[in-house]
Amino acid sequence: MTREENTELLRLARDGDRDAMERLVECNMGLCRSIAARFRDRGVEYEDLVQLAAIGMIKAVRSFDFSYQTAFSTYAVPLIIGEIRRFLRDDGAIKVSRSAKRTGRDAMRRREEFLREHGREPRLNELAALCGVEGEELAFALEAVSPVRSLNEPIGNGEDGAQLGDLLADSDDGIAGAVDRIALSEAIRSLPPTQRRLIYLRYCRELSQAQTGQLLGMTQVKVSREEKKIMAALKKAL
Repeated sequence: MTREENTELLRLARDGDRDAMERLVECNMGLCRSIAARFRDRGVEYEDLVQLAAIGMIKAVRSFDFSYQTAFSTYAVPLIIGEIRRFLRDDGAIKVSRSAKRTGRDAMRRREEFLREHGREPRLNELAALCGVEGEELAFALEAVSPVRSLNEPIGNGEDGAQLGDLLADSDDGIAGAVDRIALSEAIRSLPPTQRRLIYLRYCRELSQAQTGQLLGMTQVKVSREEKKIMAALKKAL
């Protein structure tokens, strides 16, 4: 299907044309299946995951705005992923416990208090200590209460009109990148807890090897070696 044909089907589907909607979903089933495959072995049948992906695709069609100035497939990917993750979290085999949500809310409240008192973001170990939990438990709890972000969310002070959706690639290459990021996320989940925390501290918290070593009880040299080992394992998994 050409971009022009895809655009025309989008317009018709958004106007309520059921045939156009079915045609659009059918033409994008390869994308749905590709994303669904990343969530296998979660206790949900693959075909059910594909159906969830298709639901996400339909929601993307209905909410797509041509003023986003991004390819529809690029826009649809996070909505499809979100639909599957929401099912796994709320209705599927993987549940987010009430205690995790409670810990996440408590952490957000203590983070605000820490920020007001110290004028900076708390480190993971500092926030974990305030909440009385381990770092890994805190990281999971914070993810459990993380809000869904809109593509229309302003970036920075918002004065230049830039939005979060502008950060998405405007070509089909963005799809491959998004799917690769899903695969990477799954590979990281398979790592032992200490290695996952090392990755979190180094690449999410952006701490130096020395700072990471202090939190994990390792020397900088040990962190460097572990990091190389982790990278090799991730490359093999991907």
